[in-house]
Amino acid sequence: MDIRTVGPLLELNKAVPSFEESGLPPVPFSMRVMPGECIVVEARDPENATQFADMCSGLVPLDEGSVKFMGLDWTELHDREVNALRGRIGRITHRASWPTFLGTHLAITLQQLHHTNRPMDEVVAEAARLSEQFGLPGLPVLRPGLLSSADLLRAGCVRAFMGRPRLLLLEDPLEASPVELERAFLSALTDARDKGAGVIWLVRNNAIWQGYQQGVTSMWRLADDGLVAVRTG
Repeated sequence: MDIRTVGPLLELNKAVPSFEESGLPPVPFSMRVMPGECIVVEARDPENATQFADMCSGLVPLDEGSVKFMGLDWTELHDREVNALRGRIGRITHRASWPTFLGTHLAITLQQLHHTNRPMDEVVAEAARLSEQFGLPGLPVLRPGLLSSADLLRAGCVRAFMGRPRLLLLEDPLEASPVELERAFLSALTDARDKGAGVIWLVRNNAIWQGYQQGVTSMWRLADDGLVAVRTG
């Protein structure tokens, strides 16, 4: 698949989400995320934050407009192309997203194994390295339901940063995290941006990202009338 690597990584062009399918306001959403940018989006409603991330991932039907990732319109792609593109998105979501019948190590690596053709040993080695980076003693093999909430959050960070993602959709990962996770998270975030990833960091509380304020490119608010630009200075 020929994928454009210049221009916006993500572009919402007057995208009007289906209210029936998403609950998002049926108004035009417009935003561009360039390589290396970190955009903070304040979303007080966690469900709206999840649905907005879904829209960016091509999972929400649109009544009008378009959403393009790496230059490609989600609605114009076949399943194989969609899967390949979603393999380039790292995501932390508040939606229940851990299969209860799999060990956490399998749940972490599943996205890369399903959406890419990377060898299994390479994927597992990266997952183990990231697990240690985020404060786990190793790649967790217990089922997600047997992990503490803090360790499950660490595992979610590992899953999101797997595979050198081009786009990171991060729903409030630091809101209820252990204090020591912040440094690892911000370090991984900066490293991903240095490698060309674009970031949308969805927060409920503006205090969450203040320690990274100098690294934030722009800030928006998810409101009843769509996306509203907010001055950060």
